[in-house]
This record gives sequence, structure tokens and C-alpha cells, in this order.
Amino acid sequence: MISLKVQEIAKSKGISQRQLSLRSGVDIRTVQRIFRNPTKIVHTDTLDKFAKVLGVDASELIESIPDEEPGSPLTDVSA
Repeated sequence: MISLKVQEIAKSKGISQRQLSLRSGVDIRTVQRIFRNPTKIVHTDTLDKFAKVLGVDASELIESIPDEEPGSPLTDVSA
């Protein structure tokens, strides 16, 4: 699974959701949704805009997290 690190990086640089929205030109509601749900699908141009504002490469905004194993307590719905 892919997860976005936008909130983590913005916070480390002291950039609020509103500032990120204003500086990137991305609607505040989109920024809020991404902060709330870092596994949300995002257009690559949005990531590019965030990367420019945050002063990082777009690849730094993305991390791969392992999917839950079948049968693990979080994915086992047979109970």
C-alpha cells in the first residue's frame, strides 16, 4: 500500500494546511482530505505542487507500507 507523508513533512517545516493550500494552489478541502487519509489516491500534479512548496522531491512524499497479511487480526473478518 502507498501512503503519503505530506502532513508529516509539512508539520516538520511549520507549514499549515491553509499555507500549503495557498502556496500550492490546491483546494483546502483536498489538502484536508489528504491529511486525514494519507492513503487517498492523489494526482501526480498535486504531489508535484506539494513537493515544490515543501522543498522536497515528490518521491519523498510517498512511502510504501506493507499490506496486512491475510488472517491477521486487522484483516480477518471470519470471526
